[in-house]
Amino acid sequence: MRLTKFGHSCVRFDTGEGAIVMDPGVFSDPAALDGADAVFITHQHPDHCNDPELRRLLEDRPEVRVYGPSSLSEVLGNLPFTTVSAGDAVPAAGTEVKVFGEEHALIHADIPVVPNVGYLVDGVFHPGDAFTVPDAPVRLLLAPIAAPWLKIGEAVDFIRCVDAPVVHPIHDAVLSDAGTAIVDRMLSNLIGDRYERLDNGRTVDV
Repeated sequence: MRLTKFGHSCVRFDTGEGAIVMDPGVFSDPAALDGADAVFITHQHPDHCNDPELRRLLEDRPEVRVYGPSSLSEVLGNLPFTTVSAGDAVPAAGTEVKVFGEEHALIHADIPVVPNVGYLVDGVFHPGDAFTVPDAPVRLLLAPIAAPWLKIGEAVDFIRCVDAPVVHPIHDAVLSDAGTAIVDRMLSNLIGDRYERLDNGRTVDV
């Protein structure tokens, strides 16, 4: 299986039997959706769910399946999607996507918490915007590293709790080049060699 990062929190899995895209948001390259068979959205925020691009995709290819929490209806409107929640297992592109978690991490007490689910595919875990630790082995963690709801110490604690042998950072579009270098250096020092930046557009075999 090949994993490609398309910016911010968007990744694509090419399995040989199809393509799965997770969290194609407004900070991501829309090319991630080219030829996609299934799209999994962790939550409704626009940096994870670019509804105009999804609308164009489904107009051109209505057979593509979209999955996410029920609250996606607030942004997708009449676009068809399948609701998923913790405990579900969805067959897609010749593999299975398992669903974990329930809520977005707290941003501030004055901001309502929205539903958020994470996805595990062949041992690769995408948590969305949450600190969900799945009760299943994780061999590669896609770890959020910069967000209004996140500080670096929380990222370190989350990575250590999941304890995956490989960690690639996501949720990083809000960082400048200088900020990315600082965060990468801190996480490398605290996490060790298992932390490895996956640049936008880069593909790795997993």
